[in-house]
Amino acid sequence: MTSTQPGGKETRERLLEAAERLFAERGIDAVSMREISREAGSRNVIAGQYWFGDKEGLVAALLNRHNPDVDSRRHALLDAYEASSVPDITTLAAALVRPLGAKLNQGVSGAGYLRTMADLLTRANPSVEPFGPAHPGSSMVRWGSLLEPLLEPEAVLLHRRFLTARFVVVELALRAQTERKDHSLFLSHVIDVAAGQLTAPVSAETHRLRLERRAKMEKDVKKT
Repeated sequence: MTSTQPGGKETRERLLEAAERLFAERGIDAVSMREISREAGSRNVIAGQYWFGDKEGLVAALLNRHNPDVDSRRHALLDAYEASSVPDITTLAAALVRPLGAKLNQGVSGAGYLRTMADLLTRANPSVEPFGPAHPGSSMVRWGSLLEPLLEPEAVLLHRRFLTARFVVVELALRAQTERKDHSLFLSHVIDVAAGQLTAPVSAETHRLRLERRAKMEKDVKKT
């Protein structure tokens, strides 16, 4: 939405900055649009609705504010990975972690972004939307495509990539709530754990249960 009012763009930026601060502190579900407008110093308590329509629109705008930077950083790492021609899951785990980890050095703005992503990804019905548009040029789509041939087929079917990405975002969001400034060891450890999650073997028990579920679903479909 655009505005003909003087300072309209600045108002929109103040609202996004206020949302980042409040989301970082309390999470997106505990903050109302009116609170965000007040935090932004707006005399109009429905300024948030004017600019973004609703909280969903504001959250989307907040993600869009950060995702291009993360996308660019990840593409650069994936370019280097492909140039090396050496398949390596740890390097791909780093391409997942480090672009998001850069947000730890961006103060409350980065913390608000990470907390927002974590809140969305830990809902009962999460989606990949927080990672940006799922188009062929997306860094996450590219990351997933490069990773898939290195994983067990069963791990791919069990959404191992999504589970690992969600783990990474949650850990980074928690880290952003601390006062720590040096994140080098932390990020290296998260990369190691993410690589371990991606490469963890699918057990015989998990394989059996997945086949049983698939057979049950196929049987239910035939009944309908």
